[in-house]
Amino acid sequence: MKQAYHKIIPFKRQYRDDLIFMVLEAKNALGRIPTINSDLLDIDGCYFNKGDAFWIALDENDRVIGCVGCNLLPDGEAVLHRLYVKFSLKRQGIGSALLEIAEDFARENGRKTIKVHLGDKTTYFESRAFYPKHGYKFVDDDHVEKAL
Repeated sequence: MKQAYHKIIPFKRQYRDDLIFMVLEAKNALGRIPTINSDLLDIDGCYFNKGDAFWIALDENDRVIGCVGCNLLPDGEAVLHRLYVKFSLKRQGIGSALLEIAEDFARENGRKTIKVHLGDKTTYFESRAFYPKHGYKFVDDDHVEKAL
């Protein structure tokens, strides 16, 4: 697998518009009508202010090429959100690197299980193949989880 240059950092507000553009572009490439999720408009409030985390992957020009969020639940679980990779850079290790940093965060914060809602079967078909390759098991048609 070819590895694209990237660095992963915690989200910073200066990257907000570029992040939103990348997510809209990723959704468009999947054939979805591009809409923006409200949590991406307030990452501080939806993630950092709650003790959760959100990371972005940047290319050599400091452009956003991927993202992932992780919410820590009080019951020993964590939930992943918004794992997106720029469409033209998929299958180059960026999604796997983002997933690994989110899993490490959950593990370091005492979570034993991490869960993902996969979304619509027709437009999120790639997620249904991606997560099982990383040890996630289906718990129903739309959710996967992994023991950490």
